[in-house]
Amino acid sequence: MSASVPVHPQAVTPTLNRAWLTPLELGGLAAIWGTSFLFLRIAAPAFGPVPLVALRLVLGSAVLMPFLWRARGAIRPELWPRLALVGVINAAVPFSLFAWAARQAPAGIGAITNSMAVLFTALVAFLFYGERIGGRRAVALLVGFAGVVVLASGKAAGASVAWAVAAGTTGAFLYGIGSNLVRRHFTGLPASAVAAATLASGAVLMLPFAVVMWPAEPIGTRAWLAAAALGVICTGFGYAVFYRLIQRIGAPRAAVVTYLVPLFALTWAWLLLGEPLTPTMLVSGTLILGSVALGQSASAPKVK
Repeated sequence: MSASVPVHPQAVTPTLNRAWLTPLELGGLAAIWGTSFLFLRIAAPAFGPVPLVALRLVLGSAVLMPFLWRARGAIRPELWPRLALVGVINAAVPFSLFAWAARQAPAGIGAITNSMAVLFTALVAFLFYGERIGGRRAVALLVGFAGVVVLASGKAAGASVAWAVAAGTTGAFLYGIGSNLVRRHFTGLPASAVAAATLASGAVLMLPFAVVMWPAEPIGTRAWLAAAALGVICTGFGYAVFYRLIQRIGAPRAAVVTYLVPLFALTWAWLLLGEPLTPTMLVSGTLILGSVALGQSASAPKVK
């Protein structure tokens, strides 16, 4: 027998609040990241991919800069070249690929391919770091790639979306590389500070290209508002919430948000842009999200 400890009502409140807080934050983050593909669809045609991504990185890193300032002692000077590399691989280039895809295809295409990032993280760890992949996760990868093939075979307004799918899939693969680099080189550092540093590095590297490629035509208010929301809310605030979740519940549980993002993206695009949900998107989304769920269940720790 164990001695019973009296529990005061005040002691229960934080647990109950936290029990409600995590699902609310996961749902809220999925809704926010789902809108990012909507904002890309609105802003990318007006700005072009590179200027839009530079603006997104500047605004996102500005929101997170207080975290970097608070942890400035932990970010040693010799870490900055690695942070800059991760900023290119995990932000600047994939953001540009998804922005380019948003000019070619409906918002749901980018959202569905983005969800492959979880599986690509496992694949990169297997190929380059010798981690075991397991039979179930190998099947999940095959199912996910089948979903990508189905998605690439579809059309939007009579035009092929294959190149947009290729761009989104490449972006998701780069996210997989970036996740492994962050895990191996920046473990122990404040996650929000690392996010701020990588976004800021990406912004500095993208700005010269953005200046050269800035559109000659005036940019409308709607596109400016979409770009601002993409940078401040989806990137800055979204990353802060995500790293808060990682610190509280761990990366595997926080990755559940991946399942929800395409659902919100498709819903927002249908409600606000009038983009239809095609049978091809439905089938491919089911395959890809099912593969992500299968891969996650394969890596989940066993409870005894």
